Amino acid sequence: MGAPKPYLKRKNSITLRDLFNRDTKYQNAFTGATELPRPPETDKLFQIISMCNRLFTFVDPAESSADQEEKQHNLSQILTIICTSKQPIESQILNPLISMISTNIFQPLPVPTNQHLPFDPLEDDLPVLTPLPSWPHLEIIYDILSSLISNTETKALKRNQLNRTFLSNLLVRFQSEDPRERVKLKAIYHLLYTKFIHERSFMRKSMNNVFLNFALEPTNERYFGISELLEIYGSIIHGFAIPLKDEHKLFLKRVLIPLHKPKGLVAYQRQLYYCVMELVKKDMHLSEVVLQEILRYWPRTNCQKEVLIIGELEELAEVLESVPEQFEKLAISLCSQIAKCLTSYNSQVAERALHIWNNEKFIKLTSNKMKEILPSVVAGIESNLNLHWSKSVKEVTTSVKTMLEELYPSLYSKCLQQLKLQEIQLQEKEMNRRLMWEMLKTAI
Repeated sequence: MGAPKPYLKRKNSITLRDLFNRDTKYQNAFTGATELPRPPETDKLFQIISMCNRLFTFVDPAESSADQEEKQHNLSQILTIICTSKQPIESQILNPLISMISTNIFQPLPVPTNQHLPFDPLEDDLPVLTPLPSWPHLEIIYDILSSLISNTETKALKRNQLNRTFLSNLLVRFQSEDPRERVKLKAIYHLLYTKFIHERSFMRKSMNNVFLNFALEPTNERYFGISELLEIYGSIIHGFAIPLKDEHKLFLKRVLIPLHKPKGLVAYQRQLYYCVMELVKKDMHLSEVVLQEILRYWPRTNCQKEVLIIGELEELAEVLESVPEQFEKLAISLCSQIAKCLTSYNSQVAERALHIWNNEKFIKLTSNKMKEILPSVVAGIESNLNLHWSKSVKEVTTSVKTMLEELYPSLYSKCLQQLKLQEIQLQEKEMNRRLMWEMLKTAI
């Protein structure tokens, strides 16, 4: 038998309660009862931030220019600290800092100076827009916000007021007349969309609400910010995965297409066209939806919009060049609308429609359906040559007629014969109508 084993005194076991108490003491050391003293630099930064909460209108003569310059200097100091700091901004500073940013940015928008239709880029007279007087301060504040978003963790930002309310308030600021502010907002909102992955759906829905309110509210003509938001959405659409989700297809039909309806289309048509075409490129079958809905919203009394949308239809046809079978489904409806525009009394609309037939890609795409398409085009050409008031329209019409006669001589000649036959039939109907009236008068 061996020697007895020495008796080892058993250590006290650690219970779950002990672990909880230790964890509570650890948390209190940083967030609770025994708060660690702040370094002098932090106290100084707190003081600078609090001084920047004072707002200046820059139009009140009672305001001191020295105070305005001091605030601008303090804001520049904050921006320098954020940009040069190698460590993330402490959480105890984030909350007052974002609160200060919100106080300065989220102020009521001034009454717009131009509440009516947006300017016509083809005209020389541009609208007079009033820039924000407080822009010297706001510009630095937007730079502070941008740097803060770039250099701070997402969780820390969301814990300190950068939440859905903040995102919604940013969207309201897009209605600012000052284009400098909208450029800053566009960059910041896109940066937030990139960083706040879990809020992307909310951000898209919020933008959709802005678009729908603008498109479907007949009294709302404040078009500022629509082009910038569409530009953000264009980059988002570019990153959509294939096949497209039903959500994105509905967005095209229910949000983007109705944006063709407002009078202010000219202010954002380029960005809208990009969004529509990006979705069509990802799913060519959406081209049918685009054409049907655009024809539904066709501007019958706004020639400027009509010119823009004719150009959009031409680009749609070019996008479908890689899938000619898809274009053939749309060719008759599309070309029928363009044929109606050929004889418009507005010379710009008529010339824009005629120029489509000078596009070699368009001619090539329509070749398989030319028998169905050409009769209406020939009718428009002959009508222009005989009746249109504009000399330039007649010249363009002549060149288009010469080209089509060279490409399709027999078909064009046949269309002319049919057109003459229709004219004879119409004349006979008119003669019969008059004879009938004469007989009725005689009988009476």
